[in-house]
Amino acid sequence: MSSSRPQAILFADVSGSTRIFETKGDVEARRLISAVLTALSDICVQHGGRVIKTIGDEIMCTLPAAMNGILASVDMQRKMARDINFVRDNLAIRIGLHFGEALDENGDVYGDAVNTAARMASLAKREQIVTTLSTTKSVSGKMPETRSLGKARVNGKLFPIDIVDVIWQEDTSGMTMVQSAIRLQDLPGAVETVAKLTLRHRGKLIELDQNSEPFMMGREGSNNLTVEADWVSRSHAQIEFKRGHFMIADRSTNATYVKLGDDDELRLHRDELHLRKSGTISMGQSSAVNANDLIYFETEG
Repeated sequence: MSSSRPQAILFADVSGSTRIFETKGDVEARRLISAVLTALSDICVQHGGRVIKTIGDEIMCTLPAAMNGILASVDMQRKMARDINFVRDNLAIRIGLHFGEALDENGDVYGDAVNTAARMASLAKREQIVTTLSTTKSVSGKMPETRSLGKARVNGKLFPIDIVDVIWQEDTSGMTMVQSAIRLQDLPGAVETVAKLTLRHRGKLIELDQNSEPFMMGREGSNNLTVEADWVSRSHAQIEFKRGHFMIADRSTNATYVKLGDDDELRLHRDELHLRKSGTISMGQSSAVNANDLIYFETEG
């Protein structure tokens, strides 16, 4: 039987799990990740939540209210920062959270709130909790401080939404705080600056701006840009505007090679990079051996 109700959806995953497997080996890496997920599951239950599933290095939970979700997130991060078993191996997590209407069905959860929470998790960095501004506004009592991260695109939503970083650290003296600033476009007579990214590939011209959906590149025809080559992964890399910059994130087996201006070419593997000024993107092989399939980019704004 299915039913829809407001609830907090929380995703948490182990940051840098690929590195853990490379440095610790499969058996030890699985043990460490399992220990982290067990600790996160216990905290979820302590805050009145329910663990929906664990997939690889990730856990998905639901909690009855926005405050439950936020406090559970804070306790999860503090557990990772304080437990000597996790600190010793330099383990950390990233968390994405959203409170909204979601459908319970056959032990799983579906709907817009789930998609939004997953999007928040994809934006979060190591030791970070990212949630929507609307989630924090759903809290009636006192909650941890937050700082604005600007706006982000979420699939299925017409306009970007406001997102925030939840400050869980008890000592914030070493943190770089993001101050609220007057936007130039809000001043009388000011002209709004629009960030743009132009991509060129084999005669095809593509223009993205700060409101564009995430742009996927890879071998499969379902991508926004398809490059048919054996060394290109099905979903190889993604370009997205977030936190004020166009970022490219590699999701491939063979890495993505990025050259920024006259700098040396960088090998990007399961990581992301800020695209600056102009340069080239080469999927799966370095530009030196992949000259026919280079993607040229140029940014402005």
